[in-house]
Amino acid sequence: MSRQEKGLSAEGPLDGLLVVDLLGAGLGKIGRIFADLGARVLSPDWDGRDVPAVAGNAALTAEVANAGKQRVWLDETAAARTTQWIELLADADLLLLPSPLPVDVGMNAEELDAALPTRAVRMTVSPFGLWNAHSDWQATDPVLHALSSELSRSGVAGRAPLLPPGELALECAMSQGAFVAMSALFAAQRTGQGDRIDFSLLDGAVQALDPGFGIAGSATLGRSAAALPPGRPAAGTLYPIHSCADGKVRICVLAPRQWQNMFRWMGSPPAFAGPEFNRLDVRQASAPLQEAMADFFAVRTKADLVAEGAARGVPISAVLTLEECLATDHVQARGVLVEAALADGRRLRLPKSPIAFGAAPGGADAGIAARRPAATAARPTPELPLTGLKVLDLGVIVVGGEQGRLLADLGADVVKVESAAFPDGTRHSYLPTGLSVGFAAGHRNKRSLGLDLRHPDGKALFLRLAAEADVILSNFKPGTMEALGFDHATIATVNPGIVMIDSSAFGSDGPWAARMGYGPLVRAASGLTSKWCYPDDPSAHSDAVTIYPDHSAARYGAIATLALLHRRTKTGRGGTASISQLDVMLDHFSAEIAARAAGAEGWEEPVDAPWGVFQAQGDDQWCVVTVRQDADWRALAAVMGRTDWLEDEDLSQRAGRLRRRAEIEAGLAAWMLAQDAEAAMRLLQEAGVPAAQMLRIADLPGFSYYRQRGLFRVDRHPYLEEDVIAERFHAHSRNVRALPAMPAPLMGQHSAEVVQHWLGLSVAETEVLFASGVLQGVDPAIEQMLAAGLGRGERSPA
Repeated sequence: MSRQEKGLSAEGPLDGLLVVDLLGAGLGKIGRIFADLGARVLSPDWDGRDVPAVAGNAALTAEVANAGKQRVWLDETAAARTTQWIELLADADLLLLPSPLPVDVGMNAEELDAALPTRAVRMTVSPFGLWNAHSDWQATDPVLHALSSELSRSGVAGRAPLLPPGELALECAMSQGAFVAMSALFAAQRTGQGDRIDFSLLDGAVQALDPGFGIAGSATLGRSAAALPPGRPAAGTLYPIHSCADGKVRICVLAPRQWQNMFRWMGSPPAFAGPEFNRLDVRQASAPLQEAMADFFAVRTKADLVAEGAARGVPISAVLTLEECLATDHVQARGVLVEAALADGRRLRLPKSPIAFGAAPGGADAGIAARRPAATAARPTPELPLTGLKVLDLGVIVVGGEQGRLLADLGADVVKVESAAFPDGTRHSYLPTGLSVGFAAGHRNKRSLGLDLRHPDGKALFLRLAAEADVILSNFKPGTMEALGFDHATIATVNPGIVMIDSSAFGSDGPWAARMGYGPLVRAASGLTSKWCYPDDPSAHSDAVTIYPDHSAARYGAIATLALLHRRTKTGRGGTASISQLDVMLDHFSAEIAARAAGAEGWEEPVDAPWGVFQAQGDDQWCVVTVRQDADWRALAAVMGRTDWLEDEDLSQRAGRLRRRAEIEAGLAAWMLAQDAEAAMRLLQEAGVPAAQMLRIADLPGFSYYRQRGLFRVDRHPYLEEDVIAERFHAHSRNVRALPAMPAPLMGQHSAEVVQHWLGLSVAETEVLFASGVLQGVDPAIEQMLAAGLGRGERSPA
């Protein structure tokens, strides 16, 4: 499949890079992301290769995973194959390996590694990483959900936890893997030193799906998901869904001004006029208000509600199916879906890459050399490869906060540009300081610049900073940067080599571009919310407390940033890229979209049976058990002592097991009720069956796998009493051993030092800017409060 057939330009920012991808169909998205970016991705193959079992139509899923890659057929004879490998790897920049390697490769990982140049990156991908007690364990998407804690938050109160639809955990893990590999490639370009990476899918899922200790949406008031009560939430807790005349809509009314808009739209009913209704928790707890809103929506159509809500400033979206989403004028107008020809003549319909690159300016920028760090400045190292890069971070909430933090973790000087008049939503905190454990997780290693961008002098100062920057990040509503006078054309006049990345809910163009873009609304519009329900209750929407796809979308933003910087290093050209959360979600359902378009049957069937969540001994204790193929089935039956299952010929094959799924799962459920969840998991994993106890967020740091991997660390913030639990690394790496842990800033904490460091302003010049209000520092009331030991919150219990 050519890049043009996939709707991509012939030359991407990674044009000239060579990636050798041995991961196979189940993990193929990692390599496909590099193909979408313009790299030449070779997928060596041979007769009889074992393709991992995947949901739905395996052959079609493999085609989707390999879109944009080139197949390379290896010789049957061992000697000739070794020669081929040596020739193939001699020019490789990135080698992607599964663990264990397929036996038909003919060489082990060390032998393959020896054929690579020293500048190359080798990333080994496995479910649980290398060299730990869990390395031989088996994983499926449900297993990743269970061990990442996402499963414990999926579903509704009073019911069993609900497996999320599709393969969201695996997809998010692969976006983390692609980011890790891209950062290593850029590091190799800057330092000349390659890397050897041990990437665990579980590590990736924990960080990029919905990290329990990570930054969360503004509705949480800065508390991480770790502060949620145990068990699943009540239906409609945060982002209620209401029936209307022709379907359902979801509202996301969070800020007081949004509530006032909703209040006026309802005709200003006196019963809800009190100032207490400006508070989100009061509105959530008011049954009369919820009933009144339900009555208000019931008589109107989806289209009218969405149109009028947009006009009135009320965040609202129709709840659509995936098929309805794909048929919308927005998806059609933006050309999100493209057709591509397969080798057998069939046409494949699938989403384009979530990263949309702008037209690259031609010619080299001679000014870039003058803006590179001076000889006395800090230089990039393999451990901190982004040292010396300057980033202006205008990002807000989760996506904006996270993509800048990923760059800061690797040494970039990331300056969060903010103002007291328009604070980041994650500054709305349970503490009066604008700090919180959630903010600390999403903005560590950054500096804060308080700057009034509405003031003419503030705009001028930002342009001076932009002239010194390498990267500008934003995720405002499309058109906001242009309205501020900070569009790419304007910035490029003072800095032709600038890299600018913007992220939005629905994309920077199309009929929905101007819509308010909270994640819950994107999930509703994309078809995900309608899929995330119990099979026997399509009204029990269960995605309310997840933060998806924000963290994965942030990875795509960071990948785009590094890819454009890679090109700039070679050519001097800057560039732009846009990431749409809607496109990220649709991309995560690429295989299903392609299968449905091709008329594939049985897409909704599980991979095999049993496949689900089963209650274990104790209160609200659960264990995931998944069978992928006949060997898993035999192992499960042996562990359970079910010789009758082993002797039943009808159950020896997948088709028979699926026909009798209810019977099998009833038997497994009865067995599991007598088991301890952790003991059952370990017993089944020792037999090779993908199984996992359901962990809650609080369980993660103490779970044996995470302790052995050393994933979590405890950071102390000088202005928080609570400990901040954060990840120690993006992935196990020879070069990047531990991420820095500079505390997240107070608003305006570094304003003076940033303008003096970046622009060389004197103390007197800086004081004038503070006096005029152009520069903003830490609020004196907050400084006094902190000096008195107040406003820090309480230490979490051990």
